[in-house]
Amino acid sequence: MKFLEIFKKEFEGFSLAEKIFFPSIIITIIGISLYMKDSKIALVSAICGISYVILAGKGRVSCYYIGLIGTVCYSYISWKNALYGQLILYACYYFPMEIIGIYNWSKHFKNDTREIEKIRLTRKQDVLYLLYSIIGTVILSFILKYTGDIKPVMDAFCVVFSVLGLFLSVKRCVEQWHVWYFVNFVSLIMWIYAYMNGSNCFSTILMWAVYWVLSIYFLCTWEKEIRQKKRN
Repeated sequence: MKFLEIFKKEFEGFSLAEKIFFPSIIITIIGISLYMKDSKIALVSAICGISYVILAGKGRVSCYYIGLIGTVCYSYISWKNALYGQLILYACYYFPMEIIGIYNWSKHFKNDTREIEKIRLTRKQDVLYLLYSIIGTVILSFILKYTGDIKPVMDAFCVVFSVLGLFLSVKRCVEQWHVWYFVNFVSLIMWIYAYMNGSNCFSTILMWAVYWVLSIYFLCTWEKEIRQKKRN
C-alpha cells in the first residue's frame, strides 16, 4: 500500500493530458517493440529512459532512480553495437552523476508541488559551456575514430553534449533542454544508421524519437515556469 501511495504522489501535478499522453507513449513503444521482436533489454532501456525524461521534465527526484536502471541497459546495448563513446558516457559518467543528481535535487525539493526549483545560466556561462563542448567534441571524435566506432563524429557530439546536458540537469538549469533537443536528434539519426546496418534496436530508435519530442515539450514548460517566477 505504501508503494502505491508513493507512486500516486509522483503523478500529482500532472495535467489530465499528461496523464493520458505519457503512459500512451510507453504502451505504444511496448506494443511496437513486441511486434518487431526487438531486443528485450533494448525495450527495458527505452521504457526506463522515457520514464526518466518524463519525471525529470516534471522535476521529480525519482527520475534518477529509474535512470540508474536504464543506464545499465543502455550501456550494454551500446557495447553490443560498437558505440563505445556511448558506452563510456553511460557507464562512467551517467551512473555516478545520477547518484549525485538524487542528492542535489533532494536539497532543492519543493514539498508543495513535489518538484525541484528551476534556474537559468548566465550568458557568460552559456558561451563558456558551448565553447568547451565544441572543443571536446573535436578531440573525442579523433579518439573514437581509432577505436572502430561506427559513427565517431556523431558519437563524440552525443557524448560531449550529453555530459553537458546531464551536468545542467543536476544543476537544475533550463538550458539542459536546449542541449537535449540537439543531442536527441543526432542520437536518433545515429541509431537509425545502426538499425539499417543490422542492429536489433528498434526500441532504441523509438526511445530517441520520443526523447526529442519530450525535449521540445519540457523546454517550453520550464521556460514558461521560469518566466512566471521572474514576473512574480
